[in-house]
Amino acid sequence: MAAFAYDLRRLRQEAGGPAYSTMARRSAAYSVTTYSRAAGGERLPTLPVVLAYVAACGGDPAAWEARWRRASEDVAAGRSSRADAEPSPYRGLARFEPGDGDLFFGRDRPVADLLGLTGRHRLVCVFGASGSGTSSLLRAGLIPRLRDPGYAGERPAAVRILTPGRRPFTTHAAALVAAAAVPASDGDTWLVVDQFEEVFGLCDDAAERAAFIDALVVAADPARRLRVVLGIRADFRPRCLEHPGLAAAIRVASLPLGRMTQAELREAIGRPAAARRLVVERALTEALVEEVAGRAGGLPMLSHALRETWRRRTARTLTLEAYERMGGLRGALARSAEAAYARLDPAEAETARQIMLRLVAPGAGAVDSRRPATRAELATIGAGGDRGGAAHAVLEALVRARLITVDGDRVELAHESLVTAWPRLRDWIEQDRETLRVHRWLTEAADAWEAVGRDRGVRISPVRLAQLGDFATEAGRGRLTALEADFIAAGLATHHRTIRNRQIVGVVIPLLSSLALVSGAAAWRQRRRHHLPGRRSRGG
Repeated sequence: MAAFAYDLRRLRQEAGGPAYSTMARRSAAYSVTTYSRAAGGERLPTLPVVLAYVAACGGDPAAWEARWRRASEDVAAGRSSRADAEPSPYRGLARFEPGDGDLFFGRDRPVADLLGLTGRHRLVCVFGASGSGTSSLLRAGLIPRLRDPGYAGERPAAVRILTPGRRPFTTHAAALVAAAAVPASDGDTWLVVDQFEEVFGLCDDAAERAAFIDALVVAADPARRLRVVLGIRADFRPRCLEHPGLAAAIRVASLPLGRMTQAELREAIGRPAAARRLVVERALTEALVEEVAGRAGGLPMLSHALRETWRRRTARTLTLEAYERMGGLRGALARSAEAAYARLDPAEAETARQIMLRLVAPGAGAVDSRRPATRAELATIGAGGDRGGAAHAVLEALVRARLITVDGDRVELAHESLVTAWPRLRDWIEQDRETLRVHRWLTEAADAWEAVGRDRGVRISPVRLAQLGDFATEAGRGRLTALEADFIAAGLATHHRTIRNRQIVGVVIPLLSSLALVSGAAAWRQRRRHHLPGRRSRGG
């Protein structure tokens, strides 16, 4: 900061040393005091102030904006080690978990509505748009209240939470049964299914999907001693209505989770900070409320911006100045992602691109969304010789940057907002959209092939094989897992055997036909010789 302030003062001197009052008249946006403080060096001025100062001194705005951004990063880096020494009151892009209930504010009304619905119905559906906080509502809003000794309802025998994944019924069959050896008087088992839309977006086995949904719907029978709460992305509601039992439950027991009101947003901004004895400037609160109130899916970006502002706080105060230095909601998210990406070397950067693209499901008539993957799927992708080691190192770097989350074997984007708010990722998706769709098919087909024991005679249609041509190049092979490469190889082997067999058949059948014709002609001639008059016996 001191060096930046010195450069500002030198710029003013080189411009002839105009008085601050003169500079204020040239740029009516700021006062004498503001310009004086900008050059004082006690704190880094905001970018608008710097640009006005530079304009009043006849400097180059673009060059000074670049210098300001470098200075801003230096300031942030200097504060980050101190900031990271204590826990943040904000979750950033990560969802709230059951242990975060003491920091989950602004959703008292929908939590109360949800508890009321679950008291009257055994199967309840919560619908929310991407970025509306549905997962956080279930995990940090509902579950802590169910576990609270003061909970007014019947105390649960157990509370389970799961996400469906690709094979929901096979994976979670045991969880769909009430807790054993618990007297009925101890209450029902609660099953919270987060990201229920995965049964449509990830599971391509209709029988598997139907079995899972049927098992949830029968929870309406009190004898099952289950209570089920489904968190569903709103744009998947039409798919849910395709199942009669689920459609019936939605008609009588569903909760739409709308946008937070301005009062709720103020709670979500201010109260977590107060819980950690921090202060949020009123000007910052109002700026955030104004920017988020009318924005669909803005909550994760709000939480991320607050976390980054907290890391750049002044003493115990989160300031509007620090927030503006980051570039607002989208700027904060994009800058964090770009900063993490810039720290990677070229080979790691390519591996990061492959990992991020594997965690995206390109929309087909719908919005792009995140797609969970397993560690095993990601372990062998990447550039260079040590692909597994490279993938692990990059994965850890992306986790530290909070761009992705890892839960056991499950890896996914920290939030879908990254798909639209990070320009680099959005550009990658647009450049590779058709290839990504083919790749998603390949991954699912290879998994199914693995599940049935890698049938040697697996068939891939010629059309699909042509679409998979991009993966035959050296660069394309680097994007494949070992399983995917084996699947393509098996499919190609079957295809080549089929072609060879057809070629053999193409040669043999005409040959056999010719032989049959020759043989037939010979037989005909033989019969003809026996029946010609000149061939009769002389004694006849």
